[in-house]
Amino acid sequence: MTSAESGHLQGGTRPIAITLGDPAGIGPEIIAKAFRDAPEATRAAFVAGDVATMREAVQALAAPGRPPWPVVELASPAEALDAPPGCVPVLQAIAPPVGVAHGRISAEAGRAAGDAVVWAARAALRGDISAIVTAPLHKEALAAAGFPFPGHTELLQAEAAAHLGRDVADVPVRMMLANDELRTVLVSIHMSLRQAIEAVTFDHVLETLRITHRSLGRVLGRAPRIGVAGLNPHAGEGGLFGSEERQIIAPAIAAARAEGIDANGPHAPDTVFMRARAKTPGVAGSGEFDVVVAMYHDQGLIPVKYLGVEKGVNVTLGLPLVRTSPDHGTAFDIAGSGRADASSLVEALRMARALAGEG
Repeated sequence: MTSAESGHLQGGTRPIAITLGDPAGIGPEIIAKAFRDAPEATRAAFVAGDVATMREAVQALAAPGRPPWPVVELASPAEALDAPPGCVPVLQAIAPPVGVAHGRISAEAGRAAGDAVVWAARAALRGDISAIVTAPLHKEALAAAGFPFPGHTELLQAEAAAHLGRDVADVPVRMMLANDELRTVLVSIHMSLRQAIEAVTFDHVLETLRITHRSLGRVLGRAPRIGVAGLNPHAGEGGLFGSEERQIIAPAIAAARAEGIDANGPHAPDTVFMRARAKTPGVAGSGEFDVVVAMYHDQGLIPVKYLGVEKGVNVTLGLPLVRTSPDHGTAFDIAGSGRADASSLVEALRMARALAGEG
């Protein structure tokens, strides 16, 4: 771990930034609900985004005949540490979005969401904040705004690489999705299934095992027990259904074990997640494995999301900053209705606080 990584993970008294997300989606609403309903989780946190958008979200959620809870505009991130309880602290970190309508994809909304993430990434890399929690953005809107990234993870990776003076390829990152029953880490993230299969290489699998070992080890305080899923049905069935397990995945596991990493597999992907699922309710890692390394996006995310989207948290591993997010998207179909559930955002805040060393 670099000194920069160590400093960011230690956290301390720096605030946590919650990025606005796509203002046409449910991001502002769930942020407002989190501050209203989970004061402990939102302690020393603030919104990096747009004051007017948050005021609108708070006003929409106010009970009839009762005034909304106040939105307090901050002049700096540090002011969030002294923000009074019962308010929503917001730093005007972006140009105010204009003409955004709930539930509609637009370049303006994508620009606002992307700019908030860029601001927060740079603040975290400077050490001004201890962690980033990202509200959902819409990938199509982000692209329409001109951001050349398929999502948060790749945007943050690019910002980290620029800050460190490295090529993006030299800052490998991985996605971990976690809830209180199961954790999964992905070898590949946002790409087509055909590309994802091609990405199952010795180097990619081994790098994933290394990142998982380092990152989760810091959380657990010990070496994690890593179960590795195969790519093919029945983990290839001895080569009958594919050779990737024998030629790529198993050698990568062997190399990882030679480095002291507790990796085991490859296991049949239709059963390894059940083996890793918590045996003690609410205690992730009380199964046979602390985490499962999955070969591609849907293989790893479907099991966690099936257990309940409202409990899941997305964590980006490998960055010199702490970043978590809720396990759902912009939910344009219910945006502005007041029906969005903030539970996953609250869990993302709690995990960010733990990863940043704030308890």
